[in-house]
Amino acid sequence: MITRFAPSPTGPLHLGHAYAALVAHDMARAAGGRFLLRIEDIDRERSKPQWEAQLFDDLRWLGLTWDGPVLRQSERLPAYRETLEKLWENGLLYSCTCTRRDIEQAASAPQEGVPLGPDGIIYPGTCREKGARRPGQPLPETALRLRMDLAATATGFTETGPAHRGWHAITPDQMIREVGDVVLARREMGTSYHLAVVLDDAAQGVTHVTRGEDLFEATCIHVTLQNLLGLPVPSYHHHGLIRDAAGKRLAKRDDARALSKYRSEGATPADIRRLIGL
Repeated sequence: MITRFAPSPTGPLHLGHAYAALVAHDMARAAGGRFLLRIEDIDRERSKPQWEAQLFDDLRWLGLTWDGPVLRQSERLPAYRETLEKLWENGLLYSCTCTRRDIEQAASAPQEGVPLGPDGIIYPGTCREKGARRPGQPLPETALRLRMDLAATATGFTETGPAHRGWHAITPDQMIREVGDVVLARREMGTSYHLAVVLDDAAQGVTHVTRGEDLFEATCIHVTLQNLLGLPVPSYHHHGLIRDAAGKRLAKRDDARALSKYRSEGATPADIRRLIGL
């Protein structure tokens, strides 16, 4: 078994991060497997060296050790680009210049509201034809969307998390109607979360993806990409989220629950485990 923890260095780690890291770490260690660490720093504007240094310090304080070198997404941009170019050349991508407002207006229908999928508003296909690749045209420096009608295949994945345990089938019709043409590259990043996480999990040989249940609905996107790219499909384990007293999911702006704050107040790693129910 190979699991991973993949934080973004855009703020302090909080109790929710501790829970996710400990679940992945403990699952791998209990099975005699490997626990890997990945830094998801493709957002170069928000990723900061001081946050990366802090998260290393916090993880070590929790008693976590990881196997092999740390993988950084910022060092894998050529791999993402190579995959995008192949998809572009095969006519599976198109250039999209729509703003968020453009998408909201085009997707809205009277009395129906805006259709939502796991990736937000289901894209109405505004740029599908005008943004399609022309013969000899290089990969454009715009947002790039996947032609889901051409990419989706019948597939599925195994879920071991408590809320959705079992086999989940994925159909092309489901992906077209309920997900739509997802973004695989953003202009300012050169990739997207969906593409990067799929390529990185394969590159690291991850066999069991553990993450919060808020990402369960996006798993169909990742499994579709894995099949499209000929990559292995790992098992998935979506765990519960750590929430505040009002039931709201913790965010990095919630410094009151930052691990560094608990540490400064004298908490121990055992205290953190108790706080998050482990």
